[in-house]
Amino acid sequence: MSTRPPDPRIQAIAAQLRKDLQERADMYGSPLVWEPVWKRPRKPKSRAAKKAELRKQRKRLRNAGQRRFAPRQSRRPRSRQSRIGNAAARCDARALSRVRHSNAWLW
Repeated sequence: MSTRPPDPRIQAIAAQLRKDLQERADMYGSPLVWEPVWKRPRKPKSRAAKKAELRKQRKRLRNAGQRRFAPRQSRRPRSRQSRIGNAAARCDARALSRVRHSNAWLW
């Protein structure tokens, strides 16, 4: 498998880009060296920034705990009123079911 010879048009565009980058770096007064984000030196956080981050984390974890707790709460014993309502509905459903399964509707 052979490689293609370098395209002079691509080389010219790359050279132009390098020149433009160098001009921009000179204009801003920063070195042209590009480093990935994870290799840049870290700025130490201020005490207030650390505390704010911890506050946000605590709030996030507290909300997650509440979301986990809420479904369990919904399975707690129901109030008397809702139990009575459900019992009446069940009673009606049973009566309808009895009528449906009997031959009373044929008469």
